[in-house]
Amino acid sequence: MKNIYTILTLSVALLLASCGSEDKKPVVDNSPAIAVKVRPVAANSNSPFLSVSGKIQASNSADLSTRMMGYVNKVHVNVGDKVRKGQLLVSINNSDLQAKRAQINAGITEATAAYNNAQKDYNRFKNLFADNSASQKEMDDMIANFEMAKARVESANQMKNEINAQFAYSNITAPFSGIVTSKNVEAGNMANPGVPLISIETPGNFEVMAMIPETEISEIKKGTTVDVLVKSINKTIKGKVTEVSTSAKNTGGQYLVKIDLDKTEAKILSGMFTTVQFPVERKAKSTLVLIPTEAIITNGQLSGVYTPSQSNTALLRWLRLGRTFGNQVEVLSGLNADEAYIVSAEGKLFNGVKISIQ
Repeated sequence: MKNIYTILTLSVALLLASCGSEDKKPVVDNSPAIAVKVRPVAANSNSPFLSVSGKIQASNSADLSTRMMGYVNKVHVNVGDKVRKGQLLVSINNSDLQAKRAQINAGITEATAAYNNAQKDYNRFKNLFADNSASQKEMDDMIANFEMAKARVESANQMKNEINAQFAYSNITAPFSGIVTSKNVEAGNMANPGVPLISIETPGNFEVMAMIPETEISEIKKGTTVDVLVKSINKTIKGKVTEVSTSAKNTGGQYLVKIDLDKTEAKILSGMFTTVQFPVERKAKSTLVLIPTEAIITNGQLSGVYTPSQSNTALLRWLRLGRTFGNQVEVLSGLNADEAYIVSAEGKLFNGVKISIQ
């Protein structure tokens, strides 16, 4: 019996060993490799000058809103329309203001009648007092009544001025001649105080708003001439620094600089992005790592790029990006100047997929 148990134990051990050896056989990936093209990272260390990103905006622009709440009766313009100063843009229902103005006009009529009557009484008692036919108390009462009546007339007139000022906010007019750039309301909508209804700007005069890092702001001077590259049309325009902010409290550690653009025939529009080059040497001489924007992979708020690994597989690297220079973007971290990245592939890339570099 003991020999039988020994034989069974050896058999089970041999069986388990054979199963284990089968499980440990290497799995061969026979999937075809994806053909890809790679490119070395472009390192730009030739420009010693400070370059920052900026955005074009009209020198004269306004977002028009109202101080009163009411339904919009009519919007008299559309986006792209040319308007002149004082032209009616939006009409807001003002029935309640009209009723208040009617009440105020009635109050003015009443106050004026009381004032005229008090004035007659005052003149009458003034003569009686001069003839010693009225007492000092009666004269004082007449003077007080006359002054109060005059004050009521003045109060009623000021209330009329107030209601007339409110009427100005029920009819939104253009503060200057320009072009309508946005329309945020339609007839029947509710207009709310402080919410922009219409935006207009004067074309032709443009400026650039640029953000300067704290390490360089001390070198930026008012009146400095700069080069402004408009990326979308690939044109460089001269500009002059007109304002330099001295506080970064509300701009996230960056300092705001305003640049007036010279007159140009280039077709520039508000909202276009630019690269502003200041004629001051960069304090930080670090090399710029640049890659094309079409190579960037995005996932929500994350940005990355595929790189080839030593085992010829695709490796997704997440990046921290900086400024944009035309069709290239600066890589702050995640990719070094001596590495390469995948620019195109003949199939769908994912982490770990086999690749064949062409």
